[in-house]
Amino acid sequence: MRRTLILAASTSVLALTVPVAAQAQDAGADVVETQEPSEAIVVTGSRIRRDPLDNPSPVVTLDQGALQQTGLSSVADILQRLPSAAGGLNTRVNNSGNIGNPQDGGGVGAGTAEIDLRYLLVKRTLVLVDGLRYVPATAASGIPSTIDLNSIPQGMIQRIEVLQSGQSPLYGSDAIAGVVNIITKSRQDGLQASAKYGQYLAEGDGETTELSVSYGTRGPGIEVVFGADYVDQKQILTADRALTQFPNPGQTSCTDAIGGCSSGTLGGRIVFNPGNPSLPAGGSVTVRNSPLTTRGVYDPTLVGGDFRAFTNADRFNFAPFNLLVTPSERYGAWLSTKIEVSDSINLRTRFVYNRRNSKNQAAFLPLFIGPDAGNGNLLDTISIDATNPFNPFGITLNSGADGQPATYSFIGRRLVENGQRTYRQTVDTWTGSATLDGTFDIGGRNFYWDLNAVIGFNDAHQLFTGNVNAAKVAQALGPLANCTGDCVPLNIFGGAGSITQEMLDFIAFDERAKSDQDLQDYTANLSGELFDLPGGAVGIAVGYEHRYQKGSFTPDPIIQAGLGSDIPAQAASGKYNSDEFYGELRVPLLKDTPFFQQLELDGAVRHARYSTGFKNTSFTGTVLWKPTTDLLLRGSYAEGFRAPALGELFGAQSRADAPIDDPCTNVAGSPYQTNSTVRQNCNANGVPVDGSYNEPNGGQLPTLTGGNVDLDPETSETWLFGAVYSPEWARGGFVRDLSLEVNYYDITVDGAIAAINPQETLTRCAFLNDPLACGNITRTSSGIVSAIRGLLLNIGEIKTKGFDATLTFRSEETSAGTFGLSINANYLDTYEETFPTASGTSTIDFRGTTRGFPDQSYPKFKANGVLTWALGSVDAAFTGRYINGVTEGNGNRLSSRFYGDVQFSITPKFLDESFRLSVGVLNVFDTDPPACFSCTGPNYDPTTYDIPGQFGYIQLSYRM
Repeated sequence: MRRTLILAASTSVLALTVPVAAQAQDAGADVVETQEPSEAIVVTGSRIRRDPLDNPSPVVTLDQGALQQTGLSSVADILQRLPSAAGGLNTRVNNSGNIGNPQDGGGVGAGTAEIDLRYLLVKRTLVLVDGLRYVPATAASGIPSTIDLNSIPQGMIQRIEVLQSGQSPLYGSDAIAGVVNIITKSRQDGLQASAKYGQYLAEGDGETTELSVSYGTRGPGIEVVFGADYVDQKQILTADRALTQFPNPGQTSCTDAIGGCSSGTLGGRIVFNPGNPSLPAGGSVTVRNSPLTTRGVYDPTLVGGDFRAFTNADRFNFAPFNLLVTPSERYGAWLSTKIEVSDSINLRTRFVYNRRNSKNQAAFLPLFIGPDAGNGNLLDTISIDATNPFNPFGITLNSGADGQPATYSFIGRRLVENGQRTYRQTVDTWTGSATLDGTFDIGGRNFYWDLNAVIGFNDAHQLFTGNVNAAKVAQALGPLANCTGDCVPLNIFGGAGSITQEMLDFIAFDERAKSDQDLQDYTANLSGELFDLPGGAVGIAVGYEHRYQKGSFTPDPIIQAGLGSDIPAQAASGKYNSDEFYGELRVPLLKDTPFFQQLELDGAVRHARYSTGFKNTSFTGTVLWKPTTDLLLRGSYAEGFRAPALGELFGAQSRADAPIDDPCTNVAGSPYQTNSTVRQNCNANGVPVDGSYNEPNGGQLPTLTGGNVDLDPETSETWLFGAVYSPEWARGGFVRDLSLEVNYYDITVDGAIAAINPQETLTRCAFLNDPLACGNITRTSSGIVSAIRGLLLNIGEIKTKGFDATLTFRSEETSAGTFGLSINANYLDTYEETFPTASGTSTIDFRGTTRGFPDQSYPKFKANGVLTWALGSVDAAFTGRYINGVTEGNGNRLSSRFYGDVQFSITPKFLDESFRLSVGVLNVFDTDPPACFSCTGPNYDPTTYDIPGQFGYIQLSYRM
């Protein structure tokens, strides 16, 4: 029994599909409630009870043993390894407010972990818990529509079923790319506990501790299981890996030609407007020695004075102050009960509480002031008065806001005295569900009914330290006569160390933001059999769902007033409710006849009405055909829809600093220099004709977008064709089980909600003089981009096509042990996005490429393989992961990668198999991620690749 358990767990890793789903349930039979393989149950992909081997949809199943075998501490990290997955937020993504808010109004999601199927973004993958909706995430930066998988304690999970096909007719909005259904424990006998510790072996960092305990008991008419989990994952600094110590791969100095270091420097950079005779020659200066004293008036001359010409050597390397792995402490508790109200009625309840404490960080705040600073707020209009005691230039540095000519362009000063920017999140998630279910008989046929209620709350608070108040900065730099009361004149000319604690006490503040989400979901379902056909009983399911969602985001009042020096944000809130009806029909036409061992038709329809004003009706239809007992053929068509999320509808305008290049910058090799058409178009768009424009901000340009209450729902069409081959001849002798499944998918999303990619806006303006693109770009008089606008719109369509393949093999027990092999692969045939332009539409093919805003790679081929062995009380597994190479927009090739993980376990018989000890190493070959120049993240794509280093762990488990 023990070897069977080990093998079933290990071979299911990232590969078990419908033909093996029942075996995955058997693997946990000693701790959870299970069904016989031939018993009709509800499976993900259908609401009609059926044999799980006859599921009309492709489903990958991960049981509890499979989750533990990965050695990972996050469910999201496990799911993101699926070849059909495209990544999503995880603890390797250091997104914080320093890069701004994403375009969908959902906030940066700092500290959350998500799942994205088919590269269609997280918002198009529906996450359910026990087949029911779960409260969306929140991270105190917006109103997202996605689920934080870290808010679900891993110890309560029995298995995860991943439906790799859209199924909106059954599950409603968001189920375009697929459905992740997390099944929780409903029964357990006795105590289970585990403890695990791991860290990166060579570097000694990234320490992770996991503790889990649960207990289950049964009595007459009642079952109870409850537990608690704790996870503590420590941070990893970018400074501690060679790949991530500079803004670009392979960079060793800010003087390298590739650039990338910041103008917000330790000594400060002062850029004067050309032709001003009152200021020292040289145009751009910095302090000669830092810090300057507070002796009074500085000597502003360049030769022998306190200032000198600014060079690239003065730029600031911000890269080593970021995080490769964000720290995350999570603890949660859960309770599940089942009460037999009568012989035919049960009451089931589930309660979950989870707390997450996480942190993101960035380098010290770069304080940019002046007309070319690009903040979009008061900081762009600040003038440094001549009476400021630290202004050495003898004149007021005028911003031009008062109508007088601007005498300076901008000042960039890295506020090291104020400490690093840190973003600390505290997120509480409460959710409870109650299900009343039962059966009744009509004419000798059983019917099943259930009534469900789900209530969930998500409450997040974020503390940001390292920011300053723009109004107080303006007062401290303005006329000395106005610096009264608590005001202390500010010294931004003295270099690092010249800003005193008294100055900071006046201008600095702790920024506090909060957000929350509420979910109420009420459903009623009825299913049963109507009458018999030659292939079996006709099945039917009908149901109703009423859902209410509400969310809000409240930035700090200083931020709402536009007075922060970091990313601006405005408050937003919204709510909606929906009423939805669905019906599903199963028609088994033939069975056990020549060439028709099974022939079945399935279909479903859902009609939804939203209080926001739109409605949708979607259909799906499936044909199942078994010409022989060994071969199952499957074809389906499904319509899908996604209602605009709260953030997309009601999100306020926000800014994100996109790591993109301006084609109009006048540097060596730029299109402005090499292409006369680009030069002409850029000049027409506001770039100075004298060629003086040189993009100053290290490739980060401000983009503005916001919600749109006039958005329509997205719609989709999915075609799926598949075959499952499970030969009877492979069920004897050495081979116990052999199966091969191949599925082809073709998904089209129409009316996709997005803002036009800002890089595309810049490119189309520069190369084509597209009036629509150029009209969305604002430049200062110096040519610097101050805003790229992109309101959320139903901009076009997304097309993706590909193949999924799964091979599973299990041997009989031999004297050499029991062997297992599973391979799960995805081939991406097409991934295209189409959006409107002034002259029509434009299509971008992302297949085989990577892009950096947001980070996402689109390999043509990905595969996972798991090889297992078990003998007596010992077992072992090797997991291999292959990612095909991709190409950046600049032509840089990110070569293919192969990762390997190993795990060894022992379950001593002399301890009654109650204890299990596992040791393992992730990335045993010490494979580094491919270097990426355009990625937002730390010089590689953290949604696709692992961080450098080998991670070792040890785990001890106990069960009564």
